[in-house]
Amino acid sequence: MKILYAVLFMLWASVASAEIKVIDGDSLAEGSRQIRLIGIDAPEYLQICYDSQNMPYACGKESFEYLKNLVAKAKNVACKVKKTDRYGRDLCVCKADGLELNREMVQSGHAISYRSKAYVKAEAEAKQAQKGLWRGRFMRPELWRVLKREQQKKKKN
Repeated sequence: MKILYAVLFMLWASVASAEIKVIDGDSLAEGSRQIRLIGIDAPEYLQICYDSQNMPYACGKESFEYLKNLVAKAKNVACKVKKTDRYGRDLCVCKADGLELNREMVQSGHAISYRSKAYVKAEAEAKQAQKGLWRGRFMRPELWRVLKREQQKKKKN
């Protein structure tokens, strides 16, 4: 009987994780619910960065893939809502099998600390170790988004 309960729990847990979809390096979705990892900012999916040899690489896609892999491996993903942003997204701290995704994304160098002191130390450690984004040059994601919006405006005019 214990084995049956264990199997049922494992099936339930994997179904619960399967409902979570990774949108980009700092955003998830659960059905129609939009989730943003609070306190971090990851490169946009199409964003390009430069490694230590000044060679371009798809840092946005790399960030997305890293988070997607963390979520895919997890049996249980749980997100705690801290507040809601102006777009109606839940701003959350999320954990995958107990691993805090927000902190892991910053600590691995796949995101930066954003408008929060919670992940400043993790960012400093990633920078010191030259992990992820810190292995070369990158534009802060917030600035990259502004630049892309301005470029779109110019195309329309």
